[in-house]
Amino acid sequence: MMTDSNAPLPPRPADLSPTLELAFDLISRPSVTPDDLDCQTLMIERLEALGFTITRLPFGDVDNFWAVRGHHGPVLAFAGHTDVVPTGPEANWQYPPFSPCIDDAGFLCGRGAADMKGSLAAMLTATERFVTANPDHEGRIAFLITSDEEGPAVHGTRAVVEYLREHHERLDYCIVGEPSSTDYAGDVIKNGRRGSLGAVMHVKGIQGHVAYPHLARNPIHDAAPALAALAAEHWDNGNDFFPATSFQISNIRGGTGATNVIPGELEVVFNFRYSTELTADDLKRRTYEILEKHGLDVEIEWNLSGEPFLTPEGALVDAAVHGVERALGRKPVLSTSGGTSDGRFIATLGTQVVELGPVNATIHKIDERVMASDLDRLSSAYEHILDYLFVPPATQETTA
Repeated sequence: MMTDSNAPLPPRPADLSPTLELAFDLISRPSVTPDDLDCQTLMIERLEALGFTITRLPFGDVDNFWAVRGHHGPVLAFAGHTDVVPTGPEANWQYPPFSPCIDDAGFLCGRGAADMKGSLAAMLTATERFVTANPDHEGRIAFLITSDEEGPAVHGTRAVVEYLREHHERLDYCIVGEPSSTDYAGDVIKNGRRGSLGAVMHVKGIQGHVAYPHLARNPIHDAAPALAALAAEHWDNGNDFFPATSFQISNIRGGTGATNVIPGELEVVFNFRYSTELTADDLKRRTYEILEKHGLDVEIEWNLSGEPFLTPEGALVDAAVHGVERALGRKPVLSTSGGTSDGRFIATLGTQVVELGPVNATIHKIDERVMASDLDRLSSAYEHILDYLFVPPATQETTA
């Protein structure tokens, strides 16, 4: 619903491309995690029309599906999510977040335009064009779609990957449509991600009166040197693909609120973003060694969000670079920077994974937007990737 703070919507262009038409339809559905609001049904209907076999995979309150077309050869999956993050105060948006529009500067505006309903639309229309032109294509094309990427990420892609593993489904290549680009569409392809290991550490002390410290044990005082040692530790040097491992404390909580009470426990929340030089077990072991040197009485709850993964140059990376060069006219940079994505779950299948999507400057922000023309060019890049992998070179030369 439009509020007094929203500007009047620009008129919807009469000549929208198929990609933008689909993006409009998807963005107009307020599918905040874990709700899907039939975004997936909309995609499934179009995929079924192309001959895809659909397997709906609801887990918990999350909607997922796995769709496959073809019967032999390597499998390329397009992966993404239909859920979006909350909008924040809708009155602060220039245009209502679930009323997509194209503004005077040519931006497609709305929640999910960049992250990542625009990519979903581009993937689907690229597949429609490719299948129409190559109905008997080599290889198999798949879609792995969830409504839980922005949420806990337990019943979404992670669960679908376990289903695929249990059913011995092959998955050779995967393109995740996360907004990978920095300044211009296609300037960056993510071919890996750092691992993420989180922890909640409880440091035990003895509560007491501040006037009688000899009768108490202050866990804040005890922990401070150990935390300084963890922060100063040189974990690794990184490598050619990843920066050095980073340790960061994000929260510290202790005390009763009273000024005259020594606390009995301290809670410290920290996170490692780490390279392929280390494993989660390495980080745990070295953390405990440092804590033991300082004599701390601790309990730690670990949460492994994902191990690091890397897709080296090869068939998929070559295809993605080729697609960007053909459709967007630039040579992309390969990068492993940024946070985590669902690619971390897919990579555990031994799959080559890259992330290729639009500019990420406004994701999760008020007034999320993406250049509308970028989505059509992104769709073309995805189609070139399909051509590169599944159309014999002689045929490509003949039909060029």
